[in-house]
Amino acid sequence: MAARVANLVLIVLVAAAAAGCASAPARFYSLDSTATPDGAAPVNYPIMVGPVSVPAAVDRPEFVVQSGPNRVDIDQFNRWDAPLNDAVAQVVAGDLVKLLGTPNVASAPMANFDPAYRVTIDVQRFDSVPGQSALVEAVWTVRRTAGGETRSGRTTAPQAVQGDSFDALAAAHSRALAKMSGDIATAIRAEAEDNP
Repeated sequence: MAARVANLVLIVLVAAAAAGCASAPARFYSLDSTATPDGAAPVNYPIMVGPVSVPAAVDRPEFVVQSGPNRVDIDQFNRWDAPLNDAVAQVVAGDLVKLLGTPNVASAPMANFDPAYRVTIDVQRFDSVPGQSALVEAVWTVRRTAGGETRSGRTTAPQAVQGDSFDALAAAHSRALAKMSGDIATAIRAEAEDNP
């Protein structure tokens, strides 16, 4: 009888230890197009967004968060739902649809889609400080495909994080990308006015 009780206790301890070792499920987050139309007249030309490059340090599925000066942590359980370069291109394309009033914006090559403008983006900083701030800093270029005229710019878009969650951190990055999209939309409009 004592051996059976000892075996039962051992089984309970092993089961409890196994349950304690179970990892938390991963949670996935997306970036969203959050720009709002500014009331300017819609444009009537197709635009291609991409390629987009992101810093190697954040080019991974997991959130890379700053945890102190010169220190980052990789959060294994909070992840992006798509590669960041693809997600940034899709969000900027979605923002430009709203800002320019045209559905003719793509973030990937499509059949029979001949863009009048191409937007390339080099994200140089994509900083995440949970509960505090998100920062997107990027250099971008708008190139007119006919004639090759270009306009380049730099956007630095810090955003306060409104809460301690990773949802709030992703939302802050979406707002930062909307700021950059606004700068790009302004450049596209200026290029179109200068070269009708």
